[in-house]
Amino acid sequence: MIEVQDIHKSFGDTHVLKGISTTFEQGKTNLVIGQSGSGKTVFLKCLLGLFTPEKGNICYSGNNYADLTSDEQRDLRQDMGMVFQGSALFDSMTVEENVRFPLEMFTKKERAEMQERVDVVLQRVNLVDAHKKYPSEISGGMKKRVAIARAIVMNPTYLFCDEPNSGLDPKTAILIDNLIQEITQEFNITTVINTHDMNSVMEIGEKIIFLKNGYKEWEGTKNEIFKTDNEAVTNFVYSSELFKKVRQMYIEERN
Repeated sequence: MIEVQDIHKSFGDTHVLKGISTTFEQGKTNLVIGQSGSGKTVFLKCLLGLFTPEKGNICYSGNNYADLTSDEQRDLRQDMGMVFQGSALFDSMTVEENVRFPLEMFTKKERAEMQERVDVVLQRVNLVDAHKKYPSEISGGMKKRVAIARAIVMNPTYLFCDEPNSGLDPKTAILIDNLIQEITQEFNITTVINTHDMNSVMEIGEKIIFLKNGYKEWEGTKNEIFKTDNEAVTNFVYSSELFKKVRQMYIEERN
């Protein structure tokens, strides 16, 4: 679990995060949504320990990050998996080398033990025949699955995803969403996802927070978002005619 308590973050005179408080529960897919400039990226970097808030606390499983020693903070960061927007694979490395990289960097496991773990996570993301391929030889969806395998290879307690569906077609995006949710539940990970994809919100939004101008404007579940009368949320979520119709159907079914 991650508890965020009244965090503020500024850059010069620009106040980016303005007193955000929320809780991200273990074993659930927690989504952060909002327009560009709402503070999503800065918020995610604060959760990763890359930015330090001027005010407020971020607690991981009850431990306040600011109270940890530098060694404890380093250990905590190694307990975090990250799926980057562009996958961020090393082009000169094969799929299995990309996935093995964190193990080589941060553990003292024997080569055979590392290879066994690589094989396990690649099988889990349904990439059993791609070990020796290079990123240039696989599809965008496969690259995302490699990125997920690399993010979970060290059995993280926390998983962070920055626009994991960016650049994917709708069908592949749904597969990636479902894979992230399955892994979250299977390994009881606390997962936080930054996304613009409203399909992700409706598919896997077990907890959603909506940021606007650095404030937490709303929070709830994928079902509650249909019922909210918060104008900022409805304008963002239902900007397309499709989602307006979906919401209307949802409301009519419950009347």
